[in-house]
Amino acid sequence: MDKFRKGFPVLEQYTYLNTAASGLLPEKVWEFRQDHDLDFLIKAGVLKEKMGELLTEVRESVGSFFNCPANQVALVPNFSFGFNTLLEGLEKPQKALLLKQDYPSINWAVESRNFEVSYAEIDENLEQNIAEAFKKEQPDFFAFSIVQYLNGIKLSIDFLKELKENYTDTIFIADGTQYCGTEEFDFEASGLDVLICSSYKWLNAGYGNGFMLFNESIQGKVSPKALGFGSLQGKYKEREGNFIGKFEPGHLDTLNFGSLKVALELLKTMGLKEIENQLQKLQEKSKAAFEELGWLEEAVIKREQHSSIFNIKGDEKLYNSLRSQNIITSRRGDGIRISFHYFNTEKEVDFLIKQLKKFAG
Repeated sequence: MDKFRKGFPVLEQYTYLNTAASGLLPEKVWEFRQDHDLDFLIKAGVLKEKMGELLTEVRESVGSFFNCPANQVALVPNFSFGFNTLLEGLEKPQKALLLKQDYPSINWAVESRNFEVSYAEIDENLEQNIAEAFKKEQPDFFAFSIVQYLNGIKLSIDFLKELKENYTDTIFIADGTQYCGTEEFDFEASGLDVLICSSYKWLNAGYGNGFMLFNESIQGKVSPKALGFGSLQGKYKEREGNFIGKFEPGHLDTLNFGSLKVALELLKTMGLKEIENQLQKLQEKSKAAFEELGWLEEAVIKREQHSSIFNIKGDEKLYNSLRSQNIITSRRGDGIRISFHYFNTEKEVDFLIKQLKKFAG
């Protein structure tokens, strides 16, 4: 669809199938960044006097977009900063449940601390594996990616909500970095306690900005220790000891967080339901083709629901062959990761499949 591709000049020279590694920078976000830095050049500290006002607007935009009260939204530079700050606020030792081979920024951060860690396998029976692990281990917290970075396996939001209803005392901490921006998502209705997201992938907001969404009940269970001058600056953070302020101890960059606001506005204009439908079409078409070629793992083939991220069988030679045709992908794990966003087209899927078949001979 033309409206989905407009404002991304990189698409004129590449078949860009790599959002799972890095999203694109939309022209509207670039224009905001140009104007912002020109203002900073000319006005310096006068521009920064309005910093609190802009950051309040960003917080409210994030809250509105994901249905989370603005006073339960923290602005952080990336997922890892927010997650590590959160973990430092948890009493130790605690029992943690992770997914085996989940994103390193989740598992390494938990494993490096004094938690008692158990794991659930990521395969076609992911939800069942998690349910069995909960029954056996009774974890104090469960930290996981909604969508797996390696192969795109996607956890059912309905399953998570039901699981939370059965284990109300367990803290559910979700990484939404490979998920947010791909479909409509209602945080308040999800049952999650915390969602953390870096915004440079599917939200196309550039680097250096992310956010945390909190359920109100989490405040009595976590005691973050990070504090600084920024902890009490701005609307929603005036009170001493304020919860979200403990995730924002220092100055926040209006360039980066302002970019997030513009990116969310662009997604709203596109329409999340339309984006979801477009991704569903691309996912179904590509999955059928990859399966026919025999290049998908069984766990992905057997799943009814899947994201728009795939890992196909392939080595450096295939990766380089695709790159020679200006098809941008990533080497991940033992294969090649391909990821489709709303600006990709069915014609690009056809072009990719043609190149894969040509390589296979």
